[in-house]
Amino acid sequence: MDVKLAIKFMFISTLAFACMNGIVKHLTHIGAFQIVFFRALGSLFFTLAFLFKNNISMVGNNKKLLIARGLVGVTSMSFFFMSTKFLPIGTAVSLRYMAPIFAAVFAVFLLKEHVRLLQWLFFGLAFLGVIILKGFDTELNVYGLLLVLLSAIFSGLVYVVLSKIGKTEHPVVVVNYFMVISAIVGGILSINNWITPIGMEWLMLFGLGVFGYFGQVFMTKAFQEASTNQVAPLKYLEVVFTVLFGVVIFNEIYTFWSLLGIAMIICALILNALYKGRK
Repeated sequence: MDVKLAIKFMFISTLAFACMNGIVKHLTHIGAFQIVFFRALGSLFFTLAFLFKNNISMVGNNKKLLIARGLVGVTSMSFFFMSTKFLPIGTAVSLRYMAPIFAAVFAVFLLKEHVRLLQWLFFGLAFLGVIILKGFDTELNVYGLLLVLLSAIFSGLVYVVLSKIGKTEHPVVVVNYFMVISAIVGGILSINNWITPIGMEWLMLFGLGVFGYFGQVFMTKAFQEASTNQVAPLKYLEVVFTVLFGVVIFNEIYTFWSLLGIAMIICALILNALYKGRK
């Protein structure tokens, strides 16, 4: 294990995801489904090239689960992109990270997994952070909050589907299904509201897929280099980078209550990740 290399990989990964979030926030005048389309199109360039180069069948073994993963994933992604039009980007990202909590709840009922009492306490702390965010930050948009929580719920379902898929499929095959379905859904649903990008916007839209792909690749490399409990907490650096981008680039204002709520959510999820890693 090389912990220093894992930290380096995770740093690059979270920075890449934060850059993707920044582009999404910059392109709020473009519809969410159109952003989904370009996000998928950019990543498909890499996934298809990998599968062809390594002579891996893109069809997969369990087509129903792969399609389910794609549909649930594109639903989560669409709700998240919609929420960024109503919320500060750092707030949206931190709330989307509630996904592991919903995943744990779904796993109890669908996978018959057991969640320990201490984990429920961590989840409660995270939800208290959401309450503080909404209850004390009067500037927080309720519609945006609903959208991003729906994104987190569907993202939690993604965890469950991935658990069912297990190691029966190559990881790139799973991602490729997700991107193909996202490109189809995003492309079809954006036809009536299509906005032709201008100048640098083309580069930004294709950059979504590039940053998203390399964020995923380096995160995978990080988990391969060190244990989960050493690496998992570092993925929340994405929130820190995204908040900084929001303040510096988009002049977003985060109240004391917003920062407190975000901090409580992230701390609770880090504690849960560390606890799970020690079990």
